[in-house]
Amino acid sequence: MLETLLFIVCALAYFALATWFWPGRPGCCRTDWLPRLLPIIPLFLHLYLLNEGVFGGEGIRLGFATSISAVAALNVLIYAAASWRYHLAGVHGFVLAFAGLAVLVEAIAPMPHTAAHSALPVFKLHLAMAFAAYSLFTIAALHAGLIALAEKHLHRAVPPTLVSGLPPLLTMEKLLFRMIQVGFLLLTLTLISGVFFSEEIFGKPVTLNHKTVFGIASWFIFGGLLLGRQVYGWRGRTAIYWTLSGFMSLMLAYVGVKFVLEVLLGRY
Repeated sequence: MLETLLFIVCALAYFALATWFWPGRPGCCRTDWLPRLLPIIPLFLHLYLLNEGVFGGEGIRLGFATSISAVAALNVLIYAAASWRYHLAGVHGFVLAFAGLAVLVEAIAPMPHTAAHSALPVFKLHLAMAFAAYSLFTIAALHAGLIALAEKHLHRAVPPTLVSGLPPLLTMEKLLFRMIQVGFLLLTLTLISGVFFSEEIFGKPVTLNHKTVFGIASWFIFGGLLLGRQVYGWRGRTAIYWTLSGFMSLMLAYVGVKFVLEVLLGRY
């Protein structure tokens, strides 16, 4: 009962802050220290609940709901840190709303089984880098979508409130490629650690499955985007399409399959 109450409190806190930060709302254009500290409050509770859900038993329990919740928590953490350097209040609302939904999904989802071989150090390292990469690319996809929305209304005399409250396009685009660069490095390390993990468990360096295929596909997509940016100066719609394509491929590598197995097929 207490845990359910904590989930509700955490989700409501996220939604309340998302409303306050939403473009056009009071917190959207604040540049003082308060908007930078407020998201940390529900984040601490979120991390506590996530720790209980993932590490509360023997080994690591990871399912669709806990995976989405972990990505959402890392998103809030990354934005909370980035907000001290960039003015991102107009985007905070989207990140916090996603976190609130993720907490609710985790609260109502059945408890997943303990992941096989989760006690191995190489597995834990692989998992940490994978979720960090997922989180950065999730934010990159969000930024790509918002950049597309802002560009659509760029030349309107009075842009919608949702767009006018966002940071400048150049700031969002600069941050987009910073996140893709770091995410690409983490994805590379994830694939390399996955080779060692596979060799330790299965006795061969590469196991050909959906995770491997979609993971490598997303690596090529994001690598191609960074190369195109460096050589041809790609930006705008080209960067948006490549970012969203790479994100979808990466989600299919793990989270998408978890969704099909657990939510659609009921296999926990």
